[in-house]
Formats: sequence, structure tokens, C-alpha cells
Amino acid sequence: YFSQVRNMSPVKVFAAPKPVIAMIHVDALPGTPKSLSSVREIAYKAVEEAMIYKNAGVDALMIENMHDVPYLKGHVGPEIVAAMTVIGAEVRRAAPDLPIGIQILAGANKEALAVALAADLNFIRAEGFVFGHVADEGIFESCAGDVLRYRKQIGAGSVAVFTDIKKKHSSHAITADVDIAETAKAAEYFLSDGVIVTGAATGCLADLEEIAAVKKSCHIPVLVGSGVSAANVQSYLAASDGVIVGSDFKVNGSWLNTVD
Repeated sequence: YFSQVRNMSPVKVFAAPKPVIAMIHVDALPGTPKSLSSVREIAYKAVEEAMIYKNAGVDALMIENMHDVPYLKGHVGPEIVAAMTVIGAEVRRAAPDLPIGIQILAGANKEALAVALAADLNFIRAEGFVFGHVADEGIFESCAGDVLRYRKQIGAGSVAVFTDIKKKHSSHAITADVDIAETAKAAEYFLSDGVIVTGAATGCLADLEEIAAVKKSCHIPVLVGSGVSAANVQSYLAASDGVIVGSDFKVNGSWLNTVD
């Protein structure tokens, strides 16, 4: 399973042919409205969850600051970058042999690259890579040019960039005349290492017909990024190149809870 970084040697990201990537939703970070814990405490909990996942046999991990509501748009402060670097490094120490990724909300893709490089992580999940959309946080514009130039500048060519298309929690009325297959083509043309298809919101089912259309339209990996459960994982794995699972691994099937 290789990323498709062009003009470079392919970067091996996952050992599994169709990886199951488990989400670690780190507790609210210092400086955010819901913050209650120190970075050390947050990192300790993240490591505990990483070990549960590792022992359960998942293929990869991903950390995300999903409790940092309300999210900033496009950038976060140095305190978030510092905290996520510490957490990422501790999770890497706990799971040295697993591929590990990171997403920093909302759309803080350059910051995610910097953390990935510093903490020896393997990939990021990037929002707003191609075209524009309106999210909870406001209007996002394409960031592919900035993100990939930044990756080059900091020497993070080994970090794959997987990109959401027609992203969840967003309105896509301004690109209603561009379907998800065309969006995937654009992401591939703009050097995405893989695209992520989701449902309307966290935990919502991704459409199998949309996944099939995306698979047909591009030659880069297609991941499913929401709605995956024990009941449907085989269908999604058959239709895609891998799945990202968060809610179904949590108590009562809610991303807000701890790992079950």
C-alpha cells in the first residue's frame, strides 16, 4: 500500500493491503474552551487507547484534536502544535511498529505536517485540499499548493497527505456542478496521496455508490472516513482501499466516549 507522491520514490505507509485505521480523539487541549487536563495527562490517556488498539490488532492509528470545539479555521496556535507533538511522540513510542497519522482541526494541515515530521508519524488527514466548501468554521478554499510546498520546504516528503473530498460537516452547494468523482480526479492531479470519502457527519454512512465512482475515477487509494462499523466493515473494505474507524470503537458507539 503506497502513497502516490510523484517525482519521488513511493513511500510505504501501511503493511496491510486494506488497513483498518483506529481513531484516538485526544482530550481537549490546553487553551481550548473544554480543556480540563494537562498535556501529560492527555498523552497518558492517548497512549492507553493506543495500546488497546494495538493489542486488538488494528493496522494503524490516527490522533485528532476533535474535543477542541469550537474549532479555529485553517490554523492553530503554537500551544496546540506543541501539545500534539508531545502526544504524537508518546503514541509513537507506545506503538513503534504501527503506521500513525494525525489530523489537526479545523484544516490546520501545515501544522499537522510539522507535528508528523517532529513526532515521526506517517501521514496526515487534510481538509480543503481541492475546490472550496463552507464548513461549521466558515469558508475553506483549496490548500493543496500551500500544503505540498510546505511539505517540500520542511523535508517531510515521507509524510503522506490523505485528503477529504466533499467533506463531512460541510455544505458543497458552491461546487454542486462538480461531482465527487471529478473532485477525486482533481485531488489526484494536485498530487494527493489518497482520498477520503465520508458521510454527511461523523458516524454517518458513506455512500457505496460514491465510493465506487471515486475508485473508478482515480488511481490513488480511496479510504472510507465515517460510518464504518462491525456490521458493514466488510462491505466498505471490499469497495475501498481502507477504512478509518472512530465511533464504533467507542463506548455506546459515540466518538465522545473512551475506547470500548
